[in-house]
Amino acid sequence: MNTMMYEMQRLQAISREKGPLCVGLDTDPSYLPPEIIKLYDSPQDAVLAYNLSLISTLAPYTACYKVQIAYYEAMGLSGLSVYSKTLKAIRKSGIPVIADIKRGDIADTARAYARAHFTGEFEADIITINPYMGFDTLEPFLEYVEKAGKGAFVLLRTSNPGMKDIEWLPVTSETDADKPTRVLDVVGSALQSLVQRFPSPDKGCSPFGAVVGCTEESDARSLRDRYPDLFFLIPGYGVQGGAARVAATLLDQSGGVVNSSRGILTAWQKSESLDIRRRSGSLSLTDIVEAASQAAFSSQADLVAAKKALSLEKGK
Repeated sequence: MNTMMYEMQRLQAISREKGPLCVGLDTDPSYLPPEIIKLYDSPQDAVLAYNLSLISTLAPYTACYKVQIAYYEAMGLSGLSVYSKTLKAIRKSGIPVIADIKRGDIADTARAYARAHFTGEFEADIITINPYMGFDTLEPFLEYVEKAGKGAFVLLRTSNPGMKDIEWLPVTSETDADKPTRVLDVVGSALQSLVQRFPSPDKGCSPFGAVVGCTEESDARSLRDRYPDLFFLIPGYGVQGGAARVAATLLDQSGGVVNSSRGILTAWQKSESLDIRRRSGSLSLTDIVEAASQAAFSSQADLVAAKKALSLEKGK
């Protein structure tokens, strides 16, 4: 019997204890006030300072951090250094970190991606994977799941409006030609087959979870019920329009974490208490971190309240 605790199981346990909030450190320099950027040698240095302050200050409110690599790639080589230092700081804090890289390729390329993001300078606990080149693209990542307990969230139903262009496309079932299903259901079935390779009945969820956005309410309950044993990464909450009640539905059964990025990172822009300082251009790093902290606290409370309301509704 497997005795290893996977990173996904650790995240599941933490989310149940602390609440389901995942803070997205998708930190673009434009999210910082100009007066703060001027205090540092470069925008990249300012982003790193902000990230490090957020990691320590928001720890009581977040189950994990998600770091979207694109924002750091856009800043060049020094940006990737910030990405690496951010990942290392999160892992040193003991909080799980999800690297949002959405990789998906074949053969040696996939093996290189797995090595790059599960070891070395860019090591993360859990990553995101795009399965649309086929599920053989996931195979190279399995070694790190088996030997190091790493985890991966596979794109299932994303939070962007354009997901209907492909993910909702009807296809014909191979076992029942008269039964229409969607592309995302095909992905989900393949994901469930993969999950069966890593059974862990005594420790909770599989090391493989699913990305399911909370911007579409129509199928939230059916997706949660169809995949009751999968732990979900739930984007779309907040700025993208996803409601807490939809997130709560997706958090049912095996649970999940709900990501909020811009709503927390740019909370200073909407803070009434900082209005005078904002208009006078005198904001400090402490000011914007405190605004982010208040936003994280409010988001956590909103999500926990929605979960409780759903439980009460189900109990009737």
